[in-house]
Amino acid sequence: MEQTTNTILMVRPASFRMNEQTAVNNHYQQELANMLPATINAKAQQEFDAFVIKLKAIGVHVIVVEDTKKPDTPDALFPNNWISFNENGDVAIYPMFAENRRLEKREDVLAVLEEKGFKINSIIDYSDAEEEGVFLEGTGSMILDRTNRKAYCALSPRADEELFIEFCEDFEYTPVIFTANQTVNGEVAAIYHTNVMMCVAETFAILCLEAIDDKKEKKSVVKHLKTSGKEVIAVTEKQVVQFAGNMLQVKGANDERFLIMSSSAYNSLTNDQLQKINKHNKIIHSSLETIETCGGGSARCMMAEVFLSKE
Repeated sequence: MEQTTNTILMVRPASFRMNEQTAVNNHYQQELANMLPATINAKAQQEFDAFVIKLKAIGVHVIVVEDTKKPDTPDALFPNNWISFNENGDVAIYPMFAENRRLEKREDVLAVLEEKGFKINSIIDYSDAEEEGVFLEGTGSMILDRTNRKAYCALSPRADEELFIEFCEDFEYTPVIFTANQTVNGEVAAIYHTNVMMCVAETFAILCLEAIDDKKEKKSVVKHLKTSGKEVIAVTEKQVVQFAGNMLQVKGANDERFLIMSSSAYNSLTNDQLQKINKHNKIIHSSLETIETCGGGSARCMMAEVFLSKE
């Protein structure tokens, strides 16, 4: 099983704004009060387009699907939360915390992939859990080490333990469960998505150790990463606020590996951290300021990895 892919699915925003339904537990979102909604969406589109150009320039195959104006889906540009694709042709559809994010699920996205020759065998849909108030937001809630069949999950209102274990049984992953916190206005709150504080690449992992308060859990996570042959590169809670955990390794031209992140994440890293990362792969970063501010998500959230094989 490959850990990285050269094919990425992305959804170009049509009505991007700060989603009031997700702001209740995504503490990275902020209101841009002095900006018109149309301006915010236009800026997000500019950032999106520039990001896609950078990915294509290094040889990544980017499949862009346009979001629709109706239904109203302000977070549609974060598709990795509702869908994931696996090498064996299985597609997983996930239960979403915010009601308006459930509207992002689109069958035509699968049709687009099939038209491009990708083989879909079966769809495993966990959406029914939404009715019970149980959520697991895809590769936002879980970090998959596909090669070593380990899945890392920081429990939160958007990552249910039982459903995560069910996913691991269905897709044959060993679950690695922990709690990750951040300080919000002087109070401790769960980090809403594992992928803001953790990234697992082929030979290294980015991890905010400070966020894992329980010593046993911290030890367990590090041990799992190290026994899987990963160099652990630590980032701080302050850097996580700049989206320094929200990164993804991809394959470009000639199978060269790149670590993709936002410019905010890149600028927060120290020389020592950059050197460690550059030993493993080159870094590509793009400015996602509007998307990060209003959406509370960054580069990783915008990329749904396509591991499906072609007919």
